[in-house]
Amino acid sequence: MIQINGTIKLGTTIDAATQKAIIEMVRASRNEDGCLDYTFARDLADPDTLVLFERWRDRSALEAHMQSAHMAEFQAVMAANPPASRDIRIYETDDGAPLG
Repeated sequence: MIQINGTIKLGTTIDAATQKAIIEMVRASRNEDGCLDYTFARDLADPDTLVLFERWRDRSALEAHMQSAHMAEFQAVMAANPPASRDIRIYETDDGAPLG
């Protein structure tokens, strides 16, 4: 399984168009073959920071996602509103186990 975790520190507060683009990206990504989880969230302690969490069945599913039309559209929106910084990492992992 492939897992992607990270943060994106926004350069500006999310406007309605950017929020709409994020929501559309999440919905389209969740419907892709091989997507196990795809989430953007705001850091409650820092609303200008987005937290990204993705899980993919394998690298081929992730590669298909990276080539998708909705990813290209999302990247165009983000390029028009560049983040101040980002720290996104990819991990190869097992399925994990319930905690507790």
